[in-house]
Amino acid sequence: MREYRPNEIEKKWHDIWDERQPFKASNESNKPKFYALVEFPYPSGEGLHVGHPRPYTALDIVSRKRRLEGYNVLYPMGWDAFGLPTENYAIKHKIHPETVTERNVARFKSQLKSIGFSFDWAREINTTDPHYYKWTQWIFLKLYEKGLAYKQEMPINWCPSCKVGLANEEVIQGTCERCSGEVVRKVKNQWMLKITEYADRLISDLDKVDYIERVKAQQTNWIGKSEGAEVDFQIAGKEDKLRVFTTRPDTLFGSTYMVIAAEHPLIEKYKEEITNLDEIHEYQHEVGKKSDFERTELSKDKTGIEIKGLTAINPASGGEIPIWISDYVLMSYGTGAIMAVPGHDTRDWEFAKKFNLPIIEVIKGGDVEKEAFTDTEEGIAINSDFINGMEVKEAKEYMIKWLEDKNLGTRKVNFKLRDWVFSRQRYWGEPIPLIHCDECGWVPVPEKELPVMLPDVENYEPADNGESPLANIIDWVETTCPKCGGKGKRETDTMPQWAGSSWYFLRYIDPFNEEKFASQEALNYWLPVDWYNGGMEHTTLHLLYSRFWHKFLYDIGVVPIPEPYAKRTSHGMILGDNNEKMSKSRGNVINPDDIVRDYGADTLRTYEMFIGDFEKSVPWSENGVKGCRRFLERVWKLQDILVDGEDYTKELESSIHKTIKKVSEDFETLKFNTGIAALMSLLNEFNDHGSIKKEDLKTFIILLNPVAPHITEEMWEILGLEGYLHETAWPKYDEEKTRDKVIDLPVQVNGKVRGTIQISVDESQDIAREKAKADENINRFLEGKNIVKEIFVPGKIYNIVVK
Repeated sequence: MREYRPNEIEKKWHDIWDERQPFKASNESNKPKFYALVEFPYPSGEGLHVGHPRPYTALDIVSRKRRLEGYNVLYPMGWDAFGLPTENYAIKHKIHPETVTERNVARFKSQLKSIGFSFDWAREINTTDPHYYKWTQWIFLKLYEKGLAYKQEMPINWCPSCKVGLANEEVIQGTCERCSGEVVRKVKNQWMLKITEYADRLISDLDKVDYIERVKAQQTNWIGKSEGAEVDFQIAGKEDKLRVFTTRPDTLFGSTYMVIAAEHPLIEKYKEEITNLDEIHEYQHEVGKKSDFERTELSKDKTGIEIKGLTAINPASGGEIPIWISDYVLMSYGTGAIMAVPGHDTRDWEFAKKFNLPIIEVIKGGDVEKEAFTDTEEGIAINSDFINGMEVKEAKEYMIKWLEDKNLGTRKVNFKLRDWVFSRQRYWGEPIPLIHCDECGWVPVPEKELPVMLPDVENYEPADNGESPLANIIDWVETTCPKCGGKGKRETDTMPQWAGSSWYFLRYIDPFNEEKFASQEALNYWLPVDWYNGGMEHTTLHLLYSRFWHKFLYDIGVVPIPEPYAKRTSHGMILGDNNEKMSKSRGNVINPDDIVRDYGADTLRTYEMFIGDFEKSVPWSENGVKGCRRFLERVWKLQDILVDGEDYTKELESSIHKTIKKVSEDFETLKFNTGIAALMSLLNEFNDHGSIKKEDLKTFIILLNPVAPHITEEMWEILGLEGYLHETAWPKYDEEKTRDKVIDLPVQVNGKVRGTIQISVDESQDIAREKAKADENINRFLEGKNIVKEIFVPGKIYNIVVK
């Protein structure tokens, strides 16, 4: 037997697969379909690290198993290639983003192919391909036609140094992540998508899908549905009112101050009457340096300024209360104002304690001087005039009705979810297919003229005024209005990276269709995606956005079902060997190319699945890699103990059937590590027995094939088995043969377990009685007593009732 040389074997099988295309899915098949989906990667210049293959290997295992079970499997791959990182790299190195993208895609693809994933490369897509983004633009136009895309003045994070708007995640403690320069807030006209129109359905339809609970929870929490009332607080002596939303109208009598956003327009309106305007302006400047995320999620220290000269009227008590500004209230979320009830809210309590503001207990229980009454959903209303003595639930309803009767408020369902900011003042993104005409306003580009191509440019630097680099290409910007034929100007903002990734799973279904993004027949056949796996970091925005787009497409009749993904699972990260997240700055990134070169792709795949619980983060271990390589070498050497014979070896048959059952179940429930462990145990049994037959080895390598496809295909060929392994059938187990012949049977006396007896699974009750009496521990509970009843369940339990 020749030595195990993975590099030779793996290259051979990659060439065979490239030639034969065994993983190519068909849109017309009489087989049951299975659509497996992983998040397509952003092709960065750094290439893959060993964390990337973990989810790909997991669904590759499931996909390979499904093919062996007779399914028509679609397991596609593509590139989420528009976006800021490529553009930044292009600006820094003076290389066109398209060139950078092509180079990065080629590197990523070669790495993925070297690992042996069974992707259907015939369906490869790229979000920067005009044939793809034509349909991204088409979907945007449909959203615009239905009133779900609109333009609005919005504050953005602005870096004066980079001359660009930044996402919240790109602002670190008030500075730009890229250049460390100070970030300010700037108001820009932005395209928005009205995702809030779908907020209720995005929550309720989670009941229709098989998502792991933590994914459902993240979706639900991000949308943040809450029921309550909108309440008007009159500004004392003015016509203006401050409207707030509250889930707890029953605590209205406990509202002792209000907080409004630092950028609230009423500050400017009443600046002549505010006596501490300079102090407020200084605070506004400091708040302007923070991103929304820093203001709401990271803000630990309570800061704020009282607006001196303005007060509000509590509509329940009629008393005047002060108005403050603070960074944790945003103009872009809700009404830009809150009523503060420090007796029953932790944040309000901390704020009130810091600034010595009144705290009133209005729900009975606790000590307001020692702790806040957070989430007090039960109790009795006190210090609340006409609702005193009411339970919380009754008090809520009564107050809403009272507010509506007095025209001071109304019942309201609110969502934390905000409309989607869809504009980017950048070059490397999909052009927004709209033209502005002074006479006609915004006019859609006719569908027959799609795609609106991204023009070639030499300079990708954004303008000083924050406009997209496209704004400088006059011959591209200036065009004709499709409606009136007059002068028009193209929109120069581009779409965010989220756009292309919101519908990519649909294009895989029919990637070369020029008439539609996919044919109705193909959509009807493949949808929904049967199993979608991705990182937990994408279970809020990406998952939410793609579900929103899909629901919209369902509403306009172009997809057949309301939810895109039947099942959604998630995986944990692979950390560096120092137990920290892999990153270049930490110096702990492991390149999969090195593992493939030194140990083989099958070793990498096996280790990635054996490393630990798939759903949890785990540290990388070089010793673990070496252990998996040794396992595969032992598999290879099974050829040394092969003897003649066609059926299973009798002494191994039960273990083989148990392993088929265990591996089959574990591969379907993300327990890849225990499935591989079962194969390792069976390998030990084979070696302990000293010989195996061809059928034993055949079954073993089929079970291992989804994890380690190269070595198993090679062994299949060496064994002279018919055809290719990937053309065979997944083994079936006999349930009867998975049962142990001799078991430890629990014996109860009067309902309490008093011991166990070793007994054959098909032994009689009489034999069980004899063995129970022969057991010292059990017999002492039987001696001198009469047996009045016996309950004997073969293979399960033996219960003796005595008196």
